[in-house]
Amino acid sequence: MQLSFLRPLYDRPGPWCSVYVDASADTEDAHPALALRWRALARQLTDQGADEATVAALERVVRGHDPMVGNYGLALFATRGRVVLSEYLSAPPLSDLASYAPLPHVMPLLAQRGEQVAWVRVLANRTGADAIAISAGGVPRRAHVVGRETFPLRKPQPGGWSQDIYQKAAMEAWHHNAGDVTAATVQLAEKVGAEVVVIAGDVRATGMIAAQMPERWQDMMVRTDAGSRAAGADQTLLDDLTVQTIAEVADQRISATLDRFGVQEDVGAGLDAVVGALQRNQVDTMLIVDDPSANGELWIGPEPTEIAVDPGQLAAMSVDDPQRVRADAALVRALVGTDAALTVLGPDEAPELTEGVGAVLRYVDASTPGRGNG
Repeated sequence: MQLSFLRPLYDRPGPWCSVYVDASADTEDAHPALALRWRALARQLTDQGADEATVAALERVVRGHDPMVGNYGLALFATRGRVVLSEYLSAPPLSDLASYAPLPHVMPLLAQRGEQVAWVRVLANRTGADAIAISAGGVPRRAHVVGRETFPLRKPQPGGWSQDIYQKAAMEAWHHNAGDVTAATVQLAEKVGAEVVVIAGDVRATGMIAAQMPERWQDMMVRTDAGSRAAGADQTLLDDLTVQTIAEVADQRISATLDRFGVQEDVGAGLDAVVGALQRNQVDTMLIVDDPSANGELWIGPEPTEIAVDPGQLAAMSVDDPQRVRADAALVRALVGTDAALTVLGPDEAPELTEGVGAVLRYVDASTPGRGNG
């Protein structure tokens, strides 16, 4: 998981208010229910010492939110009278939460967000296509493609000498329209950095589009005859296929990261090793087991790499006033500050991960703990 979307949270000094709230609109009293939940969270923030201006800024966002149909949540992060980041949660949080601390409490957001896979889906027929692309950050882009050829689009069978001419013209029209759809698909895929390209709909159209896709996208492409552009068509099978394909790519990414971690043997395993690697900007990807009950702490200084398991380590780095903060918050800040990635694992995905944390390293040198180096 790339964490660059969190950078605005670390470009500003704290302290931070972090709020997770169930914003579901599954009942008629959704607005009053959300207001009631917010009042409880606002009291918690005030009791923790949050300033009035920041709580008021959060209240404006929460009360101004227009609930959508379905079950979902909101994650909000604010400091010094401004809401800096707001994110939708695809499901309500495990429980409403309000935190006031030196660093934003982002781990619940990251655990629910999981591996984000950029994808494109094209629903085509012989006249054009409707396409949607979702970036790794969840930003949607859409395209409606109208093919340049409109006649003839069916192979007529008039008989006689003109039959071959008409059939050839129809094939050429389909091919030209498929080319227009292919161009739009490639443009969307490049914009979002797609890892999955689903080509769906009319079997003849999808075949022509798939054949014209550049080689670099061939291995990322899934072709299906599920779905239809016809008005009122049931897209359930297409939706299911899209979700399944994205999930498979995410699982493959996690497996690849675990394989890379395993190759390191005893290097990069455990909290001490990860903290030490972050100090030296060695971490490529950190692995952490999702544990909502975790309450461990670390020490930090002003810089992302100023992170330690005890304040004495920071004193050696000439940090005058170290702060004690949530361990997961300190780790994520260091990852963002060193352009490292994060993989959040379920408890059953890495049962033997030392202390529930490890790191795939960018490099290993003589000072890296492990393999006889300490």
